[in-house]
Amino acid sequence: MPIVRWEPFRDTFATQDRLNRLFNETLGRFAGEEEGLSTGNWIPPVDIYETDQAVVLKAELPGIDPKDVVATIHDGTLYLKGERKYENEIKEENYRHVERAYGSFGRTFPLPAAVDAEKVRADFKDGVLTLTMPKREEAKPKKIKISISK
Repeated sequence: MPIVRWEPFRDTFATQDRLNRLFNETLGRFAGEEEGLSTGNWIPPVDIYETDQAVVLKAELPGIDPKDVVATIHDGTLYLKGERKYENEIKEENYRHVERAYGSFGRTFPLPAAVDAEKVRADFKDGVLTLTMPKREEAKPKKIKISISK
């Protein structure tokens, strides 16, 4: 039987994402957003993975100005907020079909205690925000040299 690495936050993130999508899809249909341009909350898709050195979050934010995105860490929680704005040169009545959501978004993610909030790095490239959150030195795995005695 293979050894499987236990990742305590994997199920939490997946469950939170499913619930967020369920509520937004249900409430969006209930509010009649299908008829016109949808405004309000939308949820950008996010991947989170962990390496020996850091926890990395990648969020898809196409068409969003990086100045309209704010990421903060407070009390072991990452807050990601932003807004996708309408294109001003196109009037609502000129649209024939709209599938993209516009408006503000907000996401929260619990972080492991090992994350060093003072050394977080954020990069925005090709519509993808990458947050690299290094682990504290004491939380990183340490190799132990094994000496061979004769």
